[in-house]
Amino acid sequence: MEKVIRLAHGAGGQMMAELIRGLLLPPLDNPWLRQMADAALLEVGGARLALSTDSFVVRPLFFPGGDIGSLAVHGTVNDLAMVGARPLYLTAGLILEEGLELEVLERVVASMARAARTAGVLVVAGDTKVVERGHGDGLYINTTGVGVVPAGVEVGPERGRPGDIVLLSGTIGDHGIAVLSQREGLGFETVLQSDSAPLHTLVEALLRAAPHTHTLRDPTRGGLAAALNELASASGVGIELDEAAIPVRPAVRAACEMLGFDPLDVANEGKLVAFVPPEEAKAALEALRAHPLGREASRIGFLTAEHPGLVLARTPIGGRRVVNMPPGELLPRIC
Repeated sequence: MEKVIRLAHGAGGQMMAELIRGLLLPPLDNPWLRQMADAALLEVGGARLALSTDSFVVRPLFFPGGDIGSLAVHGTVNDLAMVGARPLYLTAGLILEEGLELEVLERVVASMARAARTAGVLVVAGDTKVVERGHGDGLYINTTGVGVVPAGVEVGPERGRPGDIVLLSGTIGDHGIAVLSQREGLGFETVLQSDSAPLHTLVEALLRAAPHTHTLRDPTRGGLAAALNELASASGVGIELDEAAIPVRPAVRAACEMLGFDPLDVANEGKLVAFVPPEEAKAALEALRAHPLGREASRIGFLTAEHPGLVLARTPIGGRRVVNMPPGELLPRIC
């Protein structure tokens, strides 16, 4: 393991996984933390609650399709949704850098408020700290979310089974490339928009149609590649993908080709991947496509007992390639 922290330790890839499992998890280990899901599942007074926390350090603060305020709400709402929870409450911790313009802060908080209203959650507690000029890059946000898991919902990263169908709710790479293009001033013929959105209503529609869905994950840092590798490892299964079935917008694909990126490694903030039993896959896909956030949903592969922990993709030219966990930093400060 590295002797100092690198940007890659926060990128959602192999280095972050090694940091968590090698340094952070052992001294804090307990059954709830060991779940390693998007949110912890807790039994409180007979109710099943989901608890999640996340921090947002995106640069720039405003980007096509969103900003750090709406992203903070969407990111935590989505972490709760990925364990099947209905989001209820958020907290917000603001770390402000001396010199931040009040107008910028006002815009960010207004965006958070709009996003919370749209998602049907309340921000019920918060904290504000200010750090010296040059030590905060403007504004960081931490959000913690609480939700309730309905009776009968049982989803988790370890629940995937051989034969499950892999569904993806839409195009990949939109968020990462939109943020990067804004940050670096890259000009494309088409304006790229982040896909940042709250996914809990999409999850509710999916679970109504496919109540035995085994696994949900939003492929954020590290993209689809990192998410699928993590889930393959957690469930002890192999994953077979049809690369041609994975939807990528032409502008995102062109940007990735120009920059030397694999779209599967690029971050998303408004998409989900689901492992669904084969007998419920057709209804699940129809439910996703009937929802505004899932119109471009696709069936992209299946789980297998062969090559456990390994993700393989059939390429458009008929070959096969290993889809590895991204080793380190692809796009820094993306969420």
